[in-house]
Amino acid sequence: MQTSHDTIAPFGGFGLGLRRTHYEDFLERGDGLDVPVDFVEVISENYMIEGGRQLRILEAVREKHPVIIHGVSMSIGSAGGLDADYLDKLKVLERRIDPLWVSDHLCWTRTSAHNSHDLLPLPLTGEALDAVCANIDRAQDHLGRPMLFENPSSYLTFPEDELTEWEFLSEMARRTGCYLLLDVNNIYVSSQNHGFSADDYLTGLPLDRVRQIHLAGHDPATEQRDIIIDTHDREVCDEVWALYAKALRMLPGPVATMIERDDNIPPLGELLAELERARGLADEVREPVPA
Repeated sequence: MQTSHDTIAPFGGFGLGLRRTHYEDFLERGDGLDVPVDFVEVISENYMIEGGRQLRILEAVREKHPVIIHGVSMSIGSAGGLDADYLDKLKVLERRIDPLWVSDHLCWTRTSAHNSHDLLPLPLTGEALDAVCANIDRAQDHLGRPMLFENPSSYLTFPEDELTEWEFLSEMARRTGCYLLLDVNNIYVSSQNHGFSADDYLTGLPLDRVRQIHLAGHDPATEQRDIIIDTHDREVCDEVWALYAKALRMLPGPVATMIERDDNIPPLGELLAELERARGLADEVREPVPA
């Protein structure tokens, strides 16, 4: 049953994932200006702590920029339900930072006390959908706000699958009232790995529920293998840029766009250049067609 929560208003900003490499850039730029982003996103688990330098840095950054907190260990697909201690710590962080929104992934990461530290795929079945929706309801009730959930990259499917991933996400959003974080690189990677159409994926989603887009890159060397590995350690490739532009044309309103880099993190200027390309594509889409 869908739980009643506040809605998340559309927000059309452009931002970056805040990584340790760039702490000083965000705290004190030599030119005396703030980093030209509309928001930053942080990994929730890195800041679900009682204190210390890292949390103080996030609070200092929050004074300058809106923050999104993005989790990797909620394990929304766990059949045994959510971890109460995890939810309590997440709520403390959410109250402390007052983020634009809170997000996580459509995946499972743990069984009992064991955390795999990986975003493991779910069977796309009615039974799994019931478990996911129950967990989302619990998480949203605990936080008192709606959440966003991200489509993962995947490298295998299950013979028991009853739904496509976009059908699963659509029903999940309908039943729980959650919103969607659309990782365009993940759509591209999964479409190549499983042979489905990325266009069909976009068309099949409830695009009015999308509030954020992730843009990332993968190691092109993996494209020579049977599967593409989503490394999030390269610049965004041309195919993902093209899919991003297509998604922007299909979306009914503005969404937040973020460049995400998790490894081989370059100087801040390189990421800002990619972010500027995203801004440019968005401006082109919004440009009125001449009469």
